[in-house]
This record gives sequence, C-alpha cells and structure tokens, in this order.
Amino acid sequence: MSAAFKSAGVRVLALCLALSAALSAALPALAATAAPALLDFTPDERARILAHGPWPPTVPQDRSNRAERRPAAVAWGRALFFDTRLSAHGRLSCASCHQPARSFQDARNIPDLMETATPGTSATLHAGQRNTPSLLGTVHQRWWGWDGAHDSLWAASLAPLLASAEMGHTLAGLAARVRGAADLAAGYQRAHRQPVPEDDEQVAVGVAKALAAWQATLRLPRTPFDDFRDALARHDLRAAARYPAAAQRGLRLFVGEGRCFFCHTGPGFSNGEFADIGMPFFVPGGVDAGRHQGLLQLQSSAYTRLGRHNDVGAADPRAVATRHVVLEPRHFGEFKVPGLRQLIRSAPYMHNGSLATLQDVVQHYSALNEERLHADGERILRPLHLDAGQRADLEAFLRSLSR
Repeated sequence: MSAAFKSAGVRVLALCLALSAALSAALPALAATAAPALLDFTPDERARILAHGPWPPTVPQDRSNRAERRPAAVAWGRALFFDTRLSAHGRLSCASCHQPARSFQDARNIPDLMETATPGTSATLHAGQRNTPSLLGTVHQRWWGWDGAHDSLWAASLAPLLASAEMGHTLAGLAARVRGAADLAAGYQRAHRQPVPEDDEQVAVGVAKALAAWQATLRLPRTPFDDFRDALARHDLRAAARYPAAAQRGLRLFVGEGRCFFCHTGPGFSNGEFADIGMPFFVPGGVDAGRHQGLLQLQSSAYTRLGRHNDVGAADPRAVATRHVVLEPRHFGEFKVPGLRQLIRSAPYMHNGSLATLQDVVQHYSALNEERLHADGERILRPLHLDAGQRADLEAFLRSLSR
C-alpha cells in the first residue's frame, strides 16, 4: 500500500471521527429543541395552579331537592326540558335558549324572546337583555342567574317558567297543564312519588325540581389544563411539559401579574360571587342593577332555601348563606363571576353578551377603563396593558380550559 493511499485513509478516518464527535455534541441540543419544555414555575405559582383542581370535584347532593338524584325525576326533567307545553303559548321550551348542540346556550348576545313581554318591566330587562348562560356544570354554582337572584337550581329553573318575557305561565296555568295532561301527571307521580297535589305552587315547584334534577347531570369534561395540573401534582414533569408553551405562559400571567385568579378561583375558575368589571349596565328602557336587584328579589322570594319548599328546611346547611346576605350599595352593577370551563363554547361573553370573542375579553382587561368602576368597586382590577404576545398567550391558556 502506497504512502499516499495510507495518508488519504488516515484523513478520511479523521474526518469521520470529527463528524461523529460533532454530531454527538449536537444531539442533546437538538433533543432539547424538539422536546417540549416546562416553564420554571415558582412555588407560589405552582400552589395557585394546583388550587384549580382536581377535576371533576365531588358534588354533594342538594338536600333542598330530594328528587335530585332520583332516576325517575331525572328522566322526567329531561323530557320536560324539551317540552313546549312548559310555555303558556306553546312555542318555547327550555331547550329553545339552552340548546344542547351549543353547550346549552344559544350563541346570541341576548335571547330572542317572545314579543309578549311588557316593555320596561323587570322581567324584560333581566331575562331579555342578559346573555343566556350555559347549563354545563350548573350544579357547581352557589348562586344562580347573572344577579344571583336564586339560591338553588330548582328556584332558578322555576323563574323562567313564570317570567312574562320567557315561558309566560302563571302558577295556576302551569299546574292546570300538568294536571290536564295524562303523561305530565304520570311523570309528576313517578318523579315525586305522589299524585299531583292540589296546591298549584307545589306543582310548579315540583316541575322545577325535576328540571333541576336533570340539569344537575350536565357535567363539564376534563380539559388539557387538567392533564397539565394533575401532572404537576404528581411531579410528572415530562407529562406536564406536553402542555403548550403558549398556554403555560398565559397560565403564568393568569396566576401572576394578571391577578385573574383572585376572582376566578378553585376547580371551577370562579369564586361564585359578583363583581363590577367596568361593563355598562344601562339597557334600553332602564338600568340593569345586577346583584343589587338580585338580592332584592332573593330576599322577597317565596322560592328560596328559607321557604316552605326546601325539602329539609332548617336542616339545609346551604340555607345559612341566604339567611345572612346583606344588601349594600356596592352591589349595584355587579354581575356573577362566571366559571371559565368550556369557555370557547359559550361565546359571546359577559352578562350582556357584548364581547363576541375571547380576544375581545382579553382586550377588555388589557385596556380596562378604571373610571367605569364604582368608587367602592373591585380594587383588584387595573388595566393589564398586555402586548400582542401576552394577549395571545393568555388566550391560549383560556382555550386550554375547554375540551
């Protein structure tokens, strides 16, 4: 073998070894680029993240409605939900506004209600000029309605049946309809294990309690956020790192400088209370006073946990909240802090449906007009002044709360 050939072979071998060494050195960097990354969340951030779960939580039975988990009541409640006989005019059912295909809402800013409503009445202002909320996960709520006028799901289910702007029944008319239809009377007897009573109010409440029994089964699914949160809880960092980087950055904003978690707390992302967030409360024909009006209605209602229709009466531990609510001037213009699960399926947003997209919601808080807040309003709120990237990240996180 010639010396020149040996020299060439040595050079080729040396080049191969050099390339192999360079490739070996580059592989970790390439792997790091390809593998998902986990933000270095602080202990405080991790604690706040973990507080938003686990999901689903245990739901205690509502003792004020003994029919809630009774199979016959659930079945009758489902049938009633789609029955137009629950409206006096026979043209609306509960599903007309709470459409199953739209996550049990109607995708309108405000519902297109019947023209029989009296202009300027409280029923028109409240029911006709507020966004239809989704019913998914409604069993997790503490107060029902944008203004919290109801302290149980069954009371909230009764209200639209009797509202002139919605189903338009009277107590006597609804009771007569149940007694006059063999299938409805039989459904009542199966659900409540007694014949239809002579008391019209009791009949109407019985219908509402069956509706509530079915609605209590409408649960919210787990989401990508829940998988991430649970992976953090069990210290599975590889699984946690699969959560999109943009959603992680948005989550850091949510539990950090954005301070969203102060109101949107717990597994359901709501503290269950009410807040002034700078949304207008003037409506055509008057003013929507929000929680202030809701408390007035709650305190004067015969259909609360303090009334005769609570199936366990004073033994109901949840009646304490109703007994001790206090009406204050700050409640004027406050509306419920909504939960954020399945958010992308419940547009448009806010109590009046005035924000069409999640981008609009994020922009509202980014450019919040503090002058619109009450002098004694929510001091935790301030404009976030988010840049385009931060807004996109926060939206990515909010989208991860839906399946």
